[in-house]
Amino acid sequence: MVKRGKFRPTASFWEANRIALDSLRKNKLRSFLTLLGIILATATLIVVTALIHGMNVYIAEKVSDMGADGFRVVRMAWFGPWDPKKFYEMLKRNPEIKREEYDFVKSKAALLKDMGMMANRRGRVSYKGDSVQRVDIEGITDNIPAINNVSVAIGRNIAAEEVRRHAAVVFIGNDLRTRFFGAADPLRKTIQIEGNPYEVVGVAKALGSVFGQSLDNFVMIPIESYFKTYGSRRNIEFVAKAIDQEHMLEAQDDVRLLLRAYRHLRPNQDDNFSIFASETFVSLWKRMTSAIAGMAVGIVSVFMIVGGIVIMNIMLAAVTERTHEIGIRKSLGARRRDILNQFLVESSFLAATGGFAGVVAAWFLAILVRNTTPVPMALPWSSVFVGVGLSAVVGLFFGIYPARRAAKLDPIEALRVER
Repeated sequence: MVKRGKFRPTASFWEANRIALDSLRKNKLRSFLTLLGIILATATLIVVTALIHGMNVYIAEKVSDMGADGFRVVRMAWFGPWDPKKFYEMLKRNPEIKREEYDFVKSKAALLKDMGMMANRRGRVSYKGDSVQRVDIEGITDNIPAINNVSVAIGRNIAAEEVRRHAAVVFIGNDLRTRFFGAADPLRKTIQIEGNPYEVVGVAKALGSVFGQSLDNFVMIPIESYFKTYGSRRNIEFVAKAIDQEHMLEAQDDVRLLLRAYRHLRPNQDDNFSIFASETFVSLWKRMTSAIAGMAVGIVSVFMIVGGIVIMNIMLAAVTERTHEIGIRKSLGARRRDILNQFLVESSFLAATGGFAGVVAAWFLAILVRNTTPVPMALPWSSVFVGVGLSAVVGLFFGIYPARRAAKLDPIEALRVER
């Protein structure tokens, strides 16, 4: 005869898991429909998390090429909600950046490690009758590739002496190298940039793409050569690096004050130029993704509540089906706490199984999206644990009422119920 009070918690725990697993196996369709809400909720949560995490990493690594200590000075930059009126006011107020301003700021700034100047436009590049339209044509000072973290794959960068003497040399992106030269050596070959001949001195390492748009479709020529061909009054910008990341804000303020002084702006006048850094892009994106995350939380909450209610109803049905079994267990010494724990473990196990199924579904979907579209997806392991853990908590919460009902059954009345 089994003595009362001898049920061990570990035995009760594993027994509850075994019963839950048997229930899943014997009633596959019912189990799937029961857990559908939990599966959808977990899959939605993890897919959105993977999308946001992947995009955050993508933005930080590729959209901004300035690094943690770099920033740019441009005529105008727009961040935040679109406002046509303010945009056109800025367009009227902000004059073009001038090369004389670059010389002044560079000579006076005390908190910069380096500063370069560039100008850009789009145009046609050709080689032996093969042409590519809408190539980024960038006029640069010799230090721009280093400041912008553009590495050399073949050859070399443009030299300072070549900038000074308006040399007809060009540093090309990987797209043009592949298009024009294939596996052949591109160095010392002559390409045409809008009809003007330039000798190739180097090729950049491939940078990849952003949202399907290539970052390797460019040519860099000495900025003095650019000014000679296209003029020096449009599309100029400064690219600077602070002495270190800790002095980033002070360096920006230093450049801002110098440019305001050069332009004779009064203290009550707004800047008529824009300064932005890598953190500007990252912060803007995080503000956008916070709204997406908020919407996802709402959707996930609805799915979780629906799934929890379904699990509660199924557990209530299980209590009714196993009333006789509960009576036997109580007559053999099982306490209220044992019965309560059994049903709580069972409901949590069911919900956690749904959460795990949702994780697997989200994982396959993330791989599919990443391999077939330009949308970056990165699945953080923390989201997997959160998804399964949250599902288990939902099962635990919505299993409390059925578990309490089972625990309160009178053993004698329960034994009278026919199986």
